[in-house]
Amino acid sequence: MSLEDAEDLVLHIILSKVGPENTARVACVSKRLHVSASEESLWSIFCSLDLNISTPLHPHGDYAPSFKRAYQSWRESFIMYPWSLVKRVKRCWDNLKQWLSLNFPEAEATLRKGVTEDYLEEFETALNVQLPLTTRLLYRFVDGQELSGVDDGWSLGLIGGYSAYWHNINVYLLPLKEVVRVTLNIMGDDHRSDLVVVAVSAAPNAKKMFYLDCTSGKLYTETKSSNLPCVPESLVCINGDQQQDAMLLWLEEHGRRLQSGVIKVREENNIKRISLFPEIPPLCSISVTNGVQVRASSVLMPEISNDLNKRPVYLYTCSIRMSLMPTSNRRHHSSWQMHSRHWVVRSDDAVIGDVDGELVIVKNPLLQAQEQEFVYRCISQLPTSNLSLEGSFIFVPGSLKDPKGSQFEVNVAEFPVKVPDYIF
Repeated sequence: MSLEDAEDLVLHIILSKVGPENTARVACVSKRLHVSASEESLWSIFCSLDLNISTPLHPHGDYAPSFKRAYQSWRESFIMYPWSLVKRVKRCWDNLKQWLSLNFPEAEATLRKGVTEDYLEEFETALNVQLPLTTRLLYRFVDGQELSGVDDGWSLGLIGGYSAYWHNINVYLLPLKEVVRVTLNIMGDDHRSDLVVVAVSAAPNAKKMFYLDCTSGKLYTETKSSNLPCVPESLVCINGDQQQDAMLLWLEEHGRRLQSGVIKVREENNIKRISLFPEIPPLCSISVTNGVQVRASSVLMPEISNDLNKRPVYLYTCSIRMSLMPTSNRRHHSSWQMHSRHWVVRSDDAVIGDVDGELVIVKNPLLQAQEQEFVYRCISQLPTSNLSLEGSFIFVPGSLKDPKGSQFEVNVAEFPVKVPDYIF
C-alpha cells in the first residue's frame, strides 16, 4: 500500500512523526498529499514541538493566518542559523520566562524584545567585534533587561545576587545599547579587545561584571586581580554542528537551577529578588537540633576576592537560615538570642581551621518564635577553592540581658564552600 492509499488518520499520524521538513516534501507529491500535509492540526503539532507556541504567531509576536504560515515565518526569519540551535535558544528563553511569570513577574516585565539582524550588525560595528552565533540568537529573542524608570529596579536582575553586611549584589543582563556604553566606558573609546560587558550588578555601590570573549565564546567575571571562567571552558564550542558558547550554557544552567528550586526568589526588608544561595542539598545542608532547623549554603564573591603575593584569597558569603520546628518544646519562649559560634573549616577530611568565640557582629541577633526564618550571614576569607564548613551556635532563651533558661546548642551541618563550575 502506498502512502496515498493510507486512511486520513493513519496519514496524519505518519506525517506528524516524519517532521515538518519531510511533510513539506510530501506535499509536493500529489494533490491529496498536499491537502493532508497542509492540515492545521498537523502544523499546530510542529509549532508546539519545535517552537512551544499554542497559537499561530510570527516571531515578532503578531498573529499569523495559520500554524503552517507561522512555522514558515519562523524558518524564514532565522534562515541564517541552524534550526536546531534556534529551537534550543528559544527553549532556553521560554523556560526562563515561564519561571519568571510564575515566581517573579516584576523581573519578567523588564525583559526587552529581541533585536533585528540589522541592529546586531550595528552593534558589532560599534565595538568592532563579531558575536558568537548563539549569543546573536540570544539577543534576537531577548535584548537584555530595561531597568531605567523602574522603582527599585536594582533588585530585579534576572541573574540575581546576594547580600552580606554592607555588600549587595544583584546582576542583570545588559541590553545591547548598554553593552556598548559600558564596554566603551571601561575599556575606552579606542576599544580593541574582543571582550564585551554583558551583565553587571545593578545594586547601589556594588561592582560585579561579566565579560564575554567574542572570539572564544567564553564568559568571565572579575576578581580584584584576575578573571574567573563562569562556565566550564571544556563545554564551550563555537564551531561545528554542536555550537554552544558560554552565554547560552550560562543561561541554560541558571534556568535549570531556578526551575529545580536550587535557587529561588526571597523577600527581605520588603524587597524581592532572586537569591543565589542554594536552597536544597547537596549545595545546601539541612539539620535539626534542639527544635531548630538550620539550612546553610555559600556563594563565592569573586568581585572582592583577590590574589595576594600570588596566593589566592577567596571570599564567600555564607547564609545560615534558622527556623523553629512546630513541635519544638521551646515554644513557650518568645525569643532566643545568639551568644557565640563555632566554625570548623575542612579541606577534604583534614581540619584546616577552627574558630570559636563570641559573635563578631554589631549585636547578637534574636531568633523570634513568630518568624518563619531568621537569616544569619557572614563573610569568610579562605585560602583554597574547595572547602567545607560546619559548626554550631550557642543560644540563650529570652535574651542575654534577661535569660529565661539554660543555653543550648544548634548545629550547622557541613556544607560546601568552593569555587563552583558555574559562577553567577
